[in-house]
Amino acid sequence: MPTDEWEPPAVLLTVDLVILTLRDAALRLLLIERGVEPFRDAFALPGGFLGHLGEGIEAAARRELAEEAGLGDRSLHLEQLGVYGEPGRDPRGRVVSVAYLAISPRLPDPVAGTDAAGASWHPVDAVLAGEVPLAFDHHRVVSDGVERARAKLEHSALATAFCADTFTISELQEVYEAVWGTRLDPRNFYRKVQRTEGFIVAAGPTRKTETGRPARLFRAGPRQVLHPPMVRTALTKGTDE
Repeated sequence: MPTDEWEPPAVLLTVDLVILTLRDAALRLLLIERGVEPFRDAFALPGGFLGHLGEGIEAAARRELAEEAGLGDRSLHLEQLGVYGEPGRDPRGRVVSVAYLAISPRLPDPVAGTDAAGASWHPVDAVLAGEVPLAFDHHRVVSDGVERARAKLEHSALATAFCADTFTISELQEVYEAVWGTRLDPRNFYRKVQRTEGFIVAAGPTRKTETGRPARLFRAGPRQVLHPPMVRTALTKGTDE
């Protein structure tokens, strides 16, 4: 019960960044190698403490993006993913982290900043499978971020942002398969995409595929929210809705 002698507990605030991109037709996660204790030399998400009392939380996230990954010159879309504050998650004390999610196509090789010994892209599947051990509770944060990205592909036109200006439906399907981590039924995928009005629009001439057959070209349509959504389970099972 609070009394006149009660003082608020000392709590530190950090930001963490889940940055996803597509490289070599696979979903990849940006990790840094910590250059300082705790967890020195371990892989972790880019992030850090607020720089000063007057710094905004998103401003801190963008600063860490530049300092630890060398991506500060990129106009990445950041959205708040969640708040992580379980006691004991950080040996330095009671530390609450605000996590952000960034999804962008074709990001370059990162450059490690002053607080990191290295920065590199890692296959998401390997991280989620525990093949790349992470410091703190970052495995949980990554799991939440990847699930958010997968859900966004169900309900938004985000997948077209990973394609070139014009693309085939097969290339769009490859984006879904990379982010969702599963193979999709091509015929059902084609029907679902064509049925979602405004998701993609025809873009003129055809392009020859590797088999020599012409494939129709499309570009991103005006719709940002998909209705009906591209439901994962239906597309994976090959059932038609």
